[in-house]
Amino acid sequence: MIVSLTLVRYPKYNIPFALMAMGILRLPMFFQRKCSFFKLMGTGKNGTFDLHPDWQQWAMLAVWADEESFSHFSQKSFAAKWWKIFAAEKWTVLLQPMQSHGKWTGKEPFENPQKTDYQGVVAVLTRATLNLNRLKPFWQNAAKIAKIMTSAPGYLTSFGVGEDPFMHQATISFWQDMEAVKDFAYRSPEHVEVIKKTRSENWYSEELFARFIPVKSWGTLHGKNPLEGFTD
Repeated sequence: MIVSLTLVRYPKYNIPFALMAMGILRLPMFFQRKCSFFKLMGTGKNGTFDLHPDWQQWAMLAVWADEESFSHFSQKSFAAKWWKIFAAEKWTVLLQPMQSHGKWTGKEPFENPQKTDYQGVVAVLTRATLNLNRLKPFWQNAAKIAKIMTSAPGYLTSFGVGEDPFMHQATISFWQDMEAVKDFAYRSPEHVEVIKKTRSENWYSEELFARFIPVKSWGTLHGKNPLEGFTD
């Protein structure tokens, strides 16, 4: 299994084609036989959780049988041709699942890997469906936690993504190593407090947490590879 995350930036004059892609690309993706799971998503304006979408930047996360299957998709698929015609920039990172628990729209997309002996750069995915009556406390805390995360030791970069700007949210963050992840997740008092609130106040109707090994990345966003020097 290999997981691909592709972020695409469209020029402003092609934003209508970016919006169209959210609907049009679903059909050919359903017929990708070696793809077991995919999500077409928008992105937040400031890199992490943000109520304001970035209309120029969009994302696709997909789970493939193997790297060869993804390679065939990236060279031959309708989606790849669409991006080549309408997008200005495209960046892709391939990820190997390490650990995962929880569900995404009722599925366990990364199965149940338990790799604990890895040392190196780590990607972390946190994803949730918010309960309608808990939107306000979530968004009141999201910006604060995002600010703490982006200034945390060992933080490299992150992307806020989601199926919609309000109720279905995810963050994919990249860290120098697992120790940096643990320091932020379990030793940051503000983050620990928010995690307690998500449980005690029942913020989520569904959630998923996963860690990955970044295998390789290529392409650019805003003129550079966000993981330059940290992957092959």
